[in-house]
Amino acid sequence: MHSCLLRTAASVALCAAFSPFSAHADFVQDSKASLDLRNFYMNRDFRQSNAPQNKAEEWAQGFVLRLESGYTDGMVGFGVDALGELGVKLDSSRDRRGTGLLPFGASQQPEDSYSELGLTAKLRTSKTVLKLGTLQPQLPVAAYNDTRLLPSTYSGELVTSQEVDGLTLNLGRLEKQNLRDSSSNDEMSYAGVQSSHLDLAGGTYAINPHLAATYYYARMQDIYSQHFIGLVHELPLAEGVNLRSDLRYFDTREQGNHELRSPSRVDGGKIDNRFFNGMVSLSMGAHKFGLGYQNLSGDGDFAFPGLAPYSVNLVTINVFTKAETDAWQARYDYNFAALGLPGLTFMTRYVDGSHVQTSTVRNGREWERDTDLVYTVQSGPLKNVNVRLRNATLRSSNGLTSDIDENRIIIGYSLALW
Repeated sequence: MHSCLLRTAASVALCAAFSPFSAHADFVQDSKASLDLRNFYMNRDFRQSNAPQNKAEEWAQGFVLRLESGYTDGMVGFGVDALGELGVKLDSSRDRRGTGLLPFGASQQPEDSYSELGLTAKLRTSKTVLKLGTLQPQLPVAAYNDTRLLPSTYSGELVTSQEVDGLTLNLGRLEKQNLRDSSSNDEMSYAGVQSSHLDLAGGTYAINPHLAATYYYARMQDIYSQHFIGLVHELPLAEGVNLRSDLRYFDTREQGNHELRSPSRVDGGKIDNRFFNGMVSLSMGAHKFGLGYQNLSGDGDFAFPGLAPYSVNLVTINVFTKAETDAWQARYDYNFAALGLPGLTFMTRYVDGSHVQTSTVRNGREWERDTDLVYTVQSGPLKNVNVRLRNATLRSSNGLTSDIDENRIIIGYSLALW
């Protein structure tokens, strides 16, 4: 896809949308706006690993304003979305920075505030939508990250089509990225090497109400190309009992001759690997039991844009994507509504990674244990306010990863403005 062609099409549609013959009722009446508030405290303790920094501890308030218009009438409808993000420091310091909540410069002093304004033009014809500008895709080959104060974003073009029942197709180009603790749109990059863009194409087809298959192709210019195949299957076993299987496979190859500047690389930074990961979950009333497995074989770490690989082992601290990593995950969820406490949920999981290879470690091991307790207020003036308490522990052998003990307290609220 060529950016100039897409922008030309958008310009033509924009002029048509504002011509005297266009109707704007749906543009206004179908619009909506929301304000998300997130108060985030995070503490990472490194003291048990003899790291140079004893701990990272920060507290911040985030605001995310989303404005989404409807579409103008006509064969081609036009709309505009806006995303405004603001992060404000409540407590931090130079010796406690680095949680990912707040940006800091060469002085190491955390910023008092940071912000982003993103605009997206959108065109719709039938069941196909073209978006140009700020994007937040959630696709196997490119996903935004929302695990800190503010969500990350990309800039580019993305077409989503649902013309065929059960089939969703995506075609796009991502040209810039804004990480979760940044105010700038930077070049696409991987392992310290910049790229002009990432192209992607693929989709998901619902074979039947219980089985969906997904295929995507992505190429980060001059760095890597990637194929993805996925299957998700839901199997009802009895009343209130369901078995879900989520299987994912990536084949990633190097493109270009760049030297990837990452200390965790092996084989001179070469990217040539196969990554299988999957999760089987059994839901039984208020209980859910999950078992996950991954195998990363070949050369180099698993390559992905941004901060969020599409892996069942994308957990609180670690991502388990270093070269040759095999990993198992055990997970348990419980919904306290079964005990008469609606809105209260519990999750705990354990991930054990082995056979990890880096430039300095052979056959390394790392494990992580996470626990979440979440409560959403069900009624009264604080209805829909949610409080999340999260505890995580990361340990590794041979200095593979900094040992970390971590706690997070997150208070969130989403307000529909209209």
